[in-house]
Amino acid sequence: MSPVPQAAAGQAGEGHRSGDAAPGDQGQAGEGVAAAIRSYLVGLALAALLTAVSFWLSYTHVIYGPVVNVALIVLAIAQIGIHLVFFLHLTTAPDHINNALALAFGILVVVLLIGGTVWIMGHMNANMMPTGGTMPLTPGSGMHH
Repeated sequence: MSPVPQAAAGQAGEGHRSGDAAPGDQGQAGEGVAAAIRSYLVGLALAALLTAVSFWLSYTHVIYGPVVNVALIVLAIAQIGIHLVFFLHLTTAPDHINNALALAFGILVVVLLIGGTVWIMGHMNANMMPTGGTMPLTPGSGMHH
């Protein structure tokens, strides 16, 4: 019995196993456009719900005041996860590892840029401003009225 060529059998990366697919990204023959649309609508509903909860938490006093910022950050991270899974179809499947690594590298670059900028601005503010906050106008300083 001769082995079936890879071209006839399909490549190993084609399609998804049932546990590796993101919602709406199953790609099986038995599933149609209706399943994909249903998945997108579930993602949209979850994203809209998290947005509504975020606005509701910020306008009400349901939770302790200083914790509101932490709750909003948690809801924002959850919203990012929903977008990645339901709309960008990012999973931990072997064929998505490159996408996950690219996303992680992008997040690292953004965190380094924002963190570095805030760090530099903080040090510049502390080291460049006089203690009074404004520059005194002294004779000979080159600033005339």
